[in-house]
Amino acid sequence: ETLTVFGPWRGADEELFQSILEYFREATGADVKYSSSENYEQQIVIDTQAGSPPNIAILPQPGLIQDLASKGLLTPLGEANAAYVKDNYGAGDSWVSLGTYKDKDGAPQFFAFPYKADLKSLVWYSPDNFDEKGYEVPQTWEDMMALSEKIIADGGTPWCIGMGSGGATGWPGTDWVEDIMLRTVKPEVYDQWTTNAIPFNDPQVVNALSIFSGIVTNGKMVDGGTAAVSGRDFRDSPKGLFSVPPKCYMHRQASFIPSFFPEGTKLGEDADFFYLPPMAAHADLGKPVLGGGTLAMITKDSKASQAFIEFLKMPLTHELWMAQSGFLTPLKTAKPETYADDTLRREGEILVNATTFRFDGSDLMPGKIGAGAFWTGMIDLAGGKSPDAVAGDIQKAWDGLK
Repeated sequence: ETLTVFGPWRGADEELFQSILEYFREATGADVKYSSSENYEQQIVIDTQAGSPPNIAILPQPGLIQDLASKGLLTPLGEANAAYVKDNYGAGDSWVSLGTYKDKDGAPQFFAFPYKADLKSLVWYSPDNFDEKGYEVPQTWEDMMALSEKIIADGGTPWCIGMGSGGATGWPGTDWVEDIMLRTVKPEVYDQWTTNAIPFNDPQVVNALSIFSGIVTNGKMVDGGTAAVSGRDFRDSPKGLFSVPPKCYMHRQASFIPSFFPEGTKLGEDADFFYLPPMAAHADLGKPVLGGGTLAMITKDSKASQAFIEFLKMPLTHELWMAQSGFLTPLKTAKPETYADDTLRREGEILVNATTFRFDGSDLMPGKIGAGAFWTGMIDLAGGKSPDAVAGDIQKAWDGLK
């Protein structure tokens, strides 16, 4: 059979994915054709609506997947696959929820199988800087803020934060707020927030904005003072960790950020990370993790399509990419020692041991909010606008969509 697969990976990532597909080709004899597009979000909509969908679509946007499901363009994967994910993935219930969408009749069905995850709940630091000052990695949010105050008392600056990103300026601030939400409210409340089932100016959301505001508007807390936060590009912001003397001691950013560390930086030596810790005041929330990931779904059913979903359940399918680069998985049966390096292995452990996993909230919101008013609100917040006012502005934008 021929199996057509459409996904988001291009360039080096496509080469890595092709190495996984090659194993499927060898094992099954299927003729596998992979394609992508610079505008893959639009392309998959065009192809499915034109009646020429691929057999398998792999996408990182839950909102887009919901659109496809509600139009009857996806094949349900069934309760057995949902049960497999629940039993074999870290925070399995979270991944089942992430793969469940309403069909054209409004009934929830498990449509999308997780494969490849991204991790956001990380704080990067220089072990040498910590050792020199006798600082210890904090185990709770309260410890982390006490460490921040200690760094200030010692004449240093705790945090580097940069929210500049061209037309997307502000998005790093949304990640902060999302991580704080997961550490202060139950996962169900987070879900309600991303759909506006509770308004953006709900006290629980304003509280999260206030906690972030307490860091980002405190000139002693951030490198360059509050004025630098909005103007500094997020790719440049971690460089303060490596200056002599250090311009900051901590930098909260996703697993991809080492790509922008100074050339020659050795992970595990010159730079390391710790899990953004939970709040002792909300210990009942366990170890929540914010991230992203890609989900595979059947857009044209066939024997080969079903075999491909079975293929994704094999630990080997994960381990083949784990052993190369840029791949994390919450699959508990994949061998952690397969990871190409210790940094990836430790990041993978955070995913496997998470009690809750939630997708980046701004990516779940309508584009005009998550990639518009929310971004703008973070710049306003960093500029000193009150959390109440920022929350009110974003809710007004959301009301305008209704």
